[in-house]
Formats: sequence, structure tokens, C-alpha cells
Amino acid sequence: MKRIPKPIVEAQKLNTGEMRNKIEIQEYIESVNENGYPIEEWTTKHILWAKIKTVKGSETISASAEINTNTYRFIVRYTQGLNAKQRLIFRGQHYDIQAVLNDDEVMNTQTIIATIQNQ
Repeated sequence: MKRIPKPIVEAQKLNTGEMRNKIEIQEYIESVNENGYPIEEWTTKHILWAKIKTVKGSETISASAEINTNTYRFIVRYTQGLNAKQRLIFRGQHYDIQAVLNDDEVMNTQTIIATIQNQ
């Protein structure tokens, strides 16, 4: 009997023990208050556990002002509806989401690329 090899799947293995940082994903909404005035606010859409990695930190000088840019990778379980129009909050710090990537296109994990918001 001939042995048939199993297909090799190189998808990122999910180690939930490494996802020990709680993050919040917020979405910007526009609504109307009880007096009919428009309200624009951020509202929490997801609370997720994430593994966090620093991608890069850079400093540039623009118009006589020093600008610091720190980019982070947040790896989370696959969550439908994440996009770059949302923002991320980790330990009270707000991050602009630059991209949301489906790791290895297998809908197991996602990588959120984000930079710290200028306050």
C-alpha cells in the first residue's frame, strides 16, 4: 500500500498563551443626540486578546519639529470586520490602524499594523 503524504500547511500556529494583552478596537460613529444635534464619537466594537511586537521606531525632523513614529504589530484571532478606518487602544494609548492582514489567508489570525496617535 502506497503512503499518501499529508499536505503541508505553513499557516501561523496559534499560541494563545502569547496573546496576553487586552486591546480595544473602536469605530468612529456619527449620531444625533436627544436635542437633534449631531454627535461624533468613538465607540468600542471589539475587545480582543493580542500578542504585541514592535516593528520599528523612527525619528524625523520636519519644519523644525522632531516627529517620532513607532509602529507596532498586534496579532489577534481572526475577527471579521476589522479595518483601517478603526482605531486601537492599548493601555490607554490610542493607535491609528494602518492595515489589517489575514495571516497566510487561512482566517486563523490577523496582524494589525498600527502607529501611535499624535496626542
